[in-house]
Amino acid sequence: MVERKPYHHGNLRQALVDATSALIQEMGPQAFTLTEAARRAGVSPAAPYRHFKGREDLLEEVARQGFLEFADRLERAFDDGRPKPLSAFLRMGQAYLDFARDRPGFYMAMFESGISIAGNAELSRASERAQGVLLRAAETLAERLPPGQRPPARMVANHIWALSHGVVELFSRGRPGRRSSVEPSEMLESAAIIYLRGLGLISD
Repeated sequence: MVERKPYHHGNLRQALVDATSALIQEMGPQAFTLTEAARRAGVSPAAPYRHFKGREDLLEEVARQGFLEFADRLERAFDDGRPKPLSAFLRMGQAYLDFARDRPGFYMAMFESGISIAGNAELSRASERAQGVLLRAAETLAERLPPGQRPPARMVANHIWALSHGVVELFSRGRPGRRSSVEPSEMLESAAIIYLRGLGLISD
């Protein structure tokens, strides 16, 4: 028997989000149940329905909060392109890896749970905010080029996002057979530099 902890009115929603994030980290985004999330939060199996329609609704809230924190980290890393756009841009790559390492439950809810981001307006806005930081960074990098020579900023942002996600999946989860003598941060930075140089966004 697990002793249920009392909770203060207004805290249950966040307690369930935090419990679900921990469960996702341990079991993956497909394996957790609403009943288990309630048990971890110290409440009855019926309590989650006071705040969430069901399992998917709770999972989407975990992802939404993850995207908001993710966007905050990217914004702090970019710092409006200071002191130089390239160094600021590369800091965002490290922020991406740090978030995946520090908040794996939220990261998996965001990117590996199969939820429909477009089907939830608040979740979609949170995701777009994070994407918007990368978009602004790509636009800032391109300002040194004449307008007619600038690559599409959204294309650059999406490619860097995909590259960062790939490095996380291949090298940052401690999976057997994925060991490398190169640190994930080094791999991401070198790949980003090669890509940006190929587009003419940076020069030697």
